[in-house]
Amino acid sequence: MSFSGEITRRKSLTPFLAGLGLLCIGEQAQAGGQLEEPLVDSVRTALSSAIANQSPPIPEFADTESRLKFLRWLGAASDRLKRKKPEWNVRREFLQTIWYESKRAGLDVALVMGLVQVESNFRKFAVSRVGARGYMQVMPFWTRVLGDGDASRLFHLQTNLRFGCVILRHYLDRERGDLVLALGRYNGSRGQAPYPNAVLAARRYWDIVPG
Repeated sequence: MSFSGEITRRKSLTPFLAGLGLLCIGEQAQAGGQLEEPLVDSVRTALSSAIANQSPPIPEFADTESRLKFLRWLGAASDRLKRKKPEWNVRREFLQTIWYESKRAGLDVALVMGLVQVESNFRKFAVSRVGARGYMQVMPFWTRVLGDGDASRLFHLQTNLRFGCVILRHYLDRERGDLVLALGRYNGSRGQAPYPNAVLAARRYWDIVPG
């Protein structure tokens, strides 16, 4: 079924489900609502390996021009993030880490910045009403699936961004590159437009082309 067809089907069921008291739109729209799911061994191994590799988030560049491009991006992104993170050292560490983890997972940096904006509004210790934690609002069950079960680690900058980027990469692969469906799956609202639309709108703001 196509994305538009799935939306139409859901809309047609809305009055029926609401009448039964089964429609929880507010909860479905809540940031950080990934659903726990069984993972085949190959996927679990790949995700676990990615999470376990806690190399320091130090970007590496093939040449001077690539490094200069990163530094120009860092300056422009820093200016836009200043209201959320006034301290330069905190801002620099966050941006350097999100660049590193995005590139490591094969994700667009602007997309990940947009997702963080929608999920937590750049609040490190954000906790949703469904228990998701940190910048990328990662659900605690992922620490059981991929780590040692210590959900408090999700408040650590690199750990949270590593989990979030790896999970989004997993969903993108599962949805065969369909960004709208992958974002919906990340939020626990697959097939519904509001969350993907919000992330993609925020992505445009962070789509910085270094001069």
